[in-house]
Amino acid sequence: MAMAKTKNPSESYTKTTELVLPNDTNTLNHMMGGRMMHLMDIVGAICAQKHSNRVVVTASVDTLSFRHPIRLGACVTIEAKVTRSFSSSMELHVVAYAEDLQTEVVVKSNEAYFTFVAVDQAGRPIDVPHVVPETAEEQAQYDGAFKRRQLRLLMAGRLKPSEVAELSELLVPHNEDGSIMEAGKQPKL
Repeated sequence: MAMAKTKNPSESYTKTTELVLPNDTNTLNHMMGGRMMHLMDIVGAICAQKHSNRVVVTASVDTLSFRHPIRLGACVTIEAKVTRSFSSSMELHVVAYAEDLQTEVVVKSNEAYFTFVAVDQAGRPIDVPHVVPETAEEQAQYDGAFKRRQLRLLMAGRLKPSEVAELSELLVPHNEDGSIMEAGKQPKL
């Protein structure tokens, strides 16, 4: 199939707002992490579907951080934006903000990178539009997405450290001259 057209991140940007209700909370009256993950996955999937105009499946979630507990009665806003696409996969940055409606204090509570894959009616991966960044922030996200993808594939065992040249300095010990250190030797600290 021919490669799909291009799209800007703003074309699929998705945002939703939820109120934290008693059924969403744990015994401390804080929003349960699993509920937050569920909401972030839904918003991300909608964004990915808007970008690809296809059904999508969640392929991975990178380092979902929980910065602040979200109390019962808070308003949660979740935003998703495509950062980069590859052949059939899309990386999205998904961020959640919590607002105390009485004090109007807003905090970034959660964020993660999600990867979704577009599939056809038989469940096979299908090409998606390329992402064309419009802002400096979008360009920075786009540029970093390649290394994040390599790290995901490495962690999943789909790439070997030797196949990830851009990350080799982080993964393989090097000598001061930049050459790869022999196995069994320790780097100087």
